[in-house]
Amino acid sequence: MPTTTKPQIIEMDVQEKMLGRVASEIASLLQDKNSPFYEPRLGGNNVVRVLNVQKIKLSGRKMEQKIYYKHTRYPGHLKQLSAEKVFEKDPTRLLKTAVYRMLPKNKLRAKRIKRLIFI
Repeated sequence: MPTTTKPQIIEMDVQEKMLGRVASEIASLLQDKNSPFYEPRLGGNNVVRVLNVQKIKLSGRKMEQKIYYKHTRYPGHLKQLSAEKVFEKDPTRLLKTAVYRMLPKNKLRAKRIKRLIFI
């Protein structure tokens, strides 16, 4: 039984789909959980290409109410941005952040998120 498979490129159109549902599906694909040879200790081989990320939806009033935080490492420099402002600046950041936070917190996380490509 082979433990590795050749890389599989998966294209996903996220137009008019909810952010969280798409992010959980992508996180599962990046871990290679759709493979019959899935092992948690392996990084996986799937590459996910995302189309139409600028047309993704958030439920309710999350665009105005959801807050993203960033700290500059200087005292008192905690920056806050609403999801709406983050989306205007870079629509890919919302989805990439959601997928990144859904991946297991281990050494493979950085390698897996690099296989997420936006078109």
